[in-house]
Amino acid sequence: MAHQFINYRQAHAIASEWGTPVYVYDQKLLESLADEVLAFPNPFGYTPRYAMKACPTRAILQLFHNKGIHIDASSTWEIERALKAGYTPEMISLSAQELKADELKPWIESGVTINACSFAQLKMIVELGQKNHIGLRWNPGVGSGGTTKTNVGGPSSSFGIWNGYVDEIRAWVDANGVIVEKIHSHIGSGGEVEVWKQAAKLTLNIAESFPTATKVDLGGGFKVARNPDESYADLHDTGQTIHQALIEFKEKTGREIHLEIEPGTYLIANAGALLCSVNDVMDTGKDGYQFIKLDAGMNDILRPTLYGAQQPMHVLQENPPTNESDYVIVGHCCESGDLLSPAPGTNDELFTRRFPEVAIGDYLVIGGAGAYCSGMSAKNYNSFPEVAEVLIDPEGQPKLIRKRQTLDQIVQNELSLA
Repeated sequence: MAHQFINYRQAHAIASEWGTPVYVYDQKLLESLADEVLAFPNPFGYTPRYAMKACPTRAILQLFHNKGIHIDASSTWEIERALKAGYTPEMISLSAQELKADELKPWIESGVTINACSFAQLKMIVELGQKNHIGLRWNPGVGSGGTTKTNVGGPSSSFGIWNGYVDEIRAWVDANGVIVEKIHSHIGSGGEVEVWKQAAKLTLNIAESFPTATKVDLGGGFKVARNPDESYADLHDTGQTIHQALIEFKEKTGREIHLEIEPGTYLIANAGALLCSVNDVMDTGKDGYQFIKLDAGMNDILRPTLYGAQQPMHVLQENPPTNESDYVIVGHCCESGDLLSPAPGTNDELFTRRFPEVAIGDYLVIGGAGAYCSGMSAKNYNSFPEVAEVLIDPEGQPKLIRKRQTLDQIVQNELSLA
């Protein structure tokens, strides 16, 4: 489950220096997870890429850059953020739902790898003058994920060219002198080795139809265990399965395929937490609920509202009381959907968590919040500013890696009526 790397003493020191809410990351754990990803089994060469949409804060990108992990970008804007963090264009691969010709052309010329995620995107890339080193993202026909919102494969997903169009795309590629270098797929978030095995074989079957392809990218989505009842994807077992599939592909075709994967959640989810303060405790009578109101909410962490995500939570108190109570945890936004403890499988039903009796001013830590939290928020809703972010270094010392946003920064692009 999520690593509880913040104790009361650290929480009080961080809150005293930078206030709450504040995102906190554990550098030691981040580096350990990076080493685990770097050790992924591979027979013919390997490039791990960080899916930077999970958390694009510059210091996090720099940390993974220092470990030798490349970048998976989901927009041209993410390319620019990666470059500002020290990455070179050759270390960046772009797979995007939206591509615009005027924005894309300079990145093609710079050396960024572009994966066409539709037939229209493929035509655009070729029209812009790129015929070599083309990547094709495919929907292999299977998907994985806790909800349809995290499943990006199969017939219900718009991500990638449908696998039934292989012959059509191959004919167009041949007719236009296009060299396909990479076959890409991404099925979603899951931990089942058999699903990964099936996805790898389906993707390699597509690669077999493109004899110029030298790379296969299987995307990310390796499941993490945020809560005690969840299980981690076994990276070693999954890697061994893919390793064997690549060996069998060589035996069948004579081709040695370079492997790429794109973990995001696996690298950072449990190495990040949102440190909050309790700003109110109230109830709705003996037949109702007790509520903990935090100084954070959906503007800071959207996963519970969007997905019904179950984030681990624990209260930090200098002198914890012995008596416990059940609480519903809500955010500070003027929005009934700002529910941080939804019932499992929903995003709108109340669910209680049991804590030692809570008082205003106590700290509450939302764990498993490194991925798709700071980088995926309902930014500035109710005009709340983006929160600060802190990294705890290997010696246990916190340092600021992102300042809290100011009101002037929130409104700086607004114009007054003439």
